[in-house]
Amino acid sequence: MKIDLTGTTAGEINKALVEGRRAIGTPAVGMVLTLVIVTDEENAYDALRAANDASREHPSRTLVVIKRHARTLRDRTSSRLDAEVRVGADAGTGETVVVRLHGEVSDHADSVVLPLLLPDAPVVVWWPVAAPLDPAKDPLGALAQRRVTDTYAAEQPVRELAARAETYTPGDTDLSWTRITPWRSMLAAALDQVVCEVTGVEVEGEEFNPSCELLAMWLADRLAVPVKRTLSAGPGLTAVRMDTTCGPIVLDRADGSLATLSISGQPARAVALKRRDTAELIAEELRRLDPDDTYAAALRYGVERLAKAEDAVAGLAEVVAEDVAAEEAAVEQAAAENAVTEVVAEEAAAGEAAVEKPTPNSLARKAASK
Repeated sequence: MKIDLTGTTAGEINKALVEGRRAIGTPAVGMVLTLVIVTDEENAYDALRAANDASREHPSRTLVVIKRHARTLRDRTSSRLDAEVRVGADAGTGETVVVRLHGEVSDHADSVVLPLLLPDAPVVVWWPVAAPLDPAKDPLGALAQRRVTDTYAAEQPVRELAARAETYTPGDTDLSWTRITPWRSMLAAALDQVVCEVTGVEVEGEEFNPSCELLAMWLADRLAVPVKRTLSAGPGLTAVRMDTTCGPIVLDRADGSLATLSISGQPARAVALKRRDTAELIAEELRRLDPDDTYAAALRYGVERLAKAEDAVAGLAEVVAEDVAAEEAAVEQAAAENAVTEVVAEEAAAGEAAVEKPTPNSLARKAASK
């Protein structure tokens, strides 16, 4: 069931929700949270579809906030609120309200959303694109216990990660972090099977993929070893190689769905490691609303520190190579000097032998002297 409201208010939207529930025969509210999606017209459909799919696991009231950009000065100075209320089959297993803000009311979206929140229920705010630099200080983010962003949608994902680290507040999370949950689980399980010390790690993936950077920072933070970041054609993460004292451990996923786990001394095995869609990622994030301390630690490790550590490892390798080359040159020079010394000694010995060797004339002289 759909109810369209033009030039409405938050009170009218609440009345429409009650009428819609009565019309479909479900007056009771059985939702567990309020999910606020802040997006634009271009991405609203995909975000709402993902939220509806996730609502099968987490029945919720979904509020889609779309800020319409006015084209003229007259439109910018006037305010209007349009809404579309969906209940029943059109809203998954919960309720959906799509609100479009026109004019000055766009700057006060929190005042529109606040009366529509479910009472005594947690609030999650999700920005599919164009997330604020500090989600916790955003007016809508301040209403939520959980704030979900996606650095993959940013123009400069790696720089966005650095900004997220500076403004992190407990309750912040990112779908780029959620994407690597299966990778982290698989790598942790692989290390549990061996009693070895990890000496180095290599993470391979696409160039501008923040999930690759987050996985590298997580490994560097947890293992306290150098982590090398290498590039591949993708899709996404393609491989993680860990050097250990017992041999290499490799998790390789070349096709984006099926991976191969290789542990030294054990047969290689195939593991399911498919790339998940947005609905699965949102459903995972809604399972927990407490702060993610592991994400915070990985994020605060810093992409700059990761790059410095990689440069330091590369510099150390160059220094070691130069030392080895210098040592080899010194050995070669010493060998050459020894060879020259031996030749001189042989020539000197040969000269002395030539002087001491008796000749007929010397024998005659010696005989005459006697």
